[in-house]
Amino acid sequence: MKVLSLNASYSMLFTPGESMNKNQISLPVEDLPTKWYNIIPDLPEPLPVPKEPNQGPSRLEFLSRTMIHECLKQEGSTQRWIPIPEEVKELYIQMGRPRPLCRAERLEKRLGLKKTRIYYKREDLSPTGSHKTNTAIVQAYYAVKEGKDTLATETGAGQWGTALSYAARLMNLDCVVFWVRSVYDWKTDRKTLMKLFGSIVYPSPSKQTNIGREILAKNPNHQGSLGIAVSEGLEYTDKHEGAVYCLGSVLNHVLMHQSIIGLETIKQFELVDDEPDLIIGCLGGGSNFGGIALPFAGEVLQKKRECSFLASQSAAAPNLVQGEYKYDFADVAEHTPLLKMYTIGHKTEMSPIRADGLRYHGAAPLISLLRHHGIVKATAYPKDENAIFEAARIFLQSEGWLIAPESSYAVRAAIDEAIRNEKGNDEKVICINISGHGFLDLLAYQEKMLGGKS
Repeated sequence: MKVLSLNASYSMLFTPGESMNKNQISLPVEDLPTKWYNIIPDLPEPLPVPKEPNQGPSRLEFLSRTMIHECLKQEGSTQRWIPIPEEVKELYIQMGRPRPLCRAERLEKRLGLKKTRIYYKREDLSPTGSHKTNTAIVQAYYAVKEGKDTLATETGAGQWGTALSYAARLMNLDCVVFWVRSVYDWKTDRKTLMKLFGSIVYPSPSKQTNIGREILAKNPNHQGSLGIAVSEGLEYTDKHEGAVYCLGSVLNHVLMHQSIIGLETIKQFELVDDEPDLIIGCLGGGSNFGGIALPFAGEVLQKKRECSFLASQSAAAPNLVQGEYKYDFADVAEHTPLLKMYTIGHKTEMSPIRADGLRYHGAAPLISLLRHHGIVKATAYPKDENAIFEAARIFLQSEGWLIAPESSYAVRAAIDEAIRNEKGNDEKVICINISGHGFLDLLAYQEKMLGGKS
């Protein structure tokens, strides 16, 4: 009997040119982007500059002494392409970049789609399970260059706090995280991960800051919000020498660092000779949505392509859907300058949800301006999140892995758009950014999908 070699046996399973991962579009390391994209030069009008409030000390001066100077320089840059430092590129590669773009054929089959193709970008494959490491490692790198020894920050769902904890440890920095209390109380596994990295983690509002003590004096059971946690992180930084504040969303430099997602995705679509008609991402402040959408939006503004953009939100914080486009503070204690953005108000009380990373009062100024010009559209889903977790179940049982509750908002919107498109005559390509995995959110899935039973 003739014995086939292992390679020969495998070759019989595939036709010439066929790949074992034909639905996974990967880039070689050599194709990792070497520059971040800054959309500011391509906007339809100049981005409104941050403003000082009518009363009180200078907020711009406050930021200059609490935030990373290189990041503040990037914040106002009008340079379209910002070189990625070699050390950061090496760290990106260590973090698993470039990350794959996948064709969701099993999901398409599950939904019975004939005219709609769905792709998704896998940002869950970072060391901490979300896209947040894309800017965390950059901010930690610049902090070291500026002689800082401690990173301070806020976190909502916990992904940003975990990402910055990871980045701080790689760069031998200390890290202090103020975590929205309603999430801190139930995400014990993510809390453990942050502490394993060496971070100090406080529930917010906390007794570590004046604003925290003030809020707790009025309501000892206050469940917190991102706006409060931002205030605490800034106040802590201002009072501790050697500390610097790092923000995980909203600001221009954060979205610019995240542009590596969209830049990779553009190349990946070119490899399969396809292109998206619609980009969908979940949105709280705007980091993952901006990361995938802005490089494509820049090409739309430059008349190089046609594409639409949809932000999927929670009715708990529908800043793009129900907010007003105006100047507002980015935090509850009013430490920040006024930013022009779609906002529901920095003092607004918002009900906790399981996808708490989406519970923020304002949208990034860059995305807000695009929304104002009709380039970005938005939708909001009910606070009970039933439709959201059902979308997560559909994705899990078709594509085979568990996505974050926040990412489930993007999948829900994609499912709805795909089903709607099937009723028409046109073919459509939808691209989703999967911002993270749900392996540290299992309590929420147990509650929402299994009726609380393990």
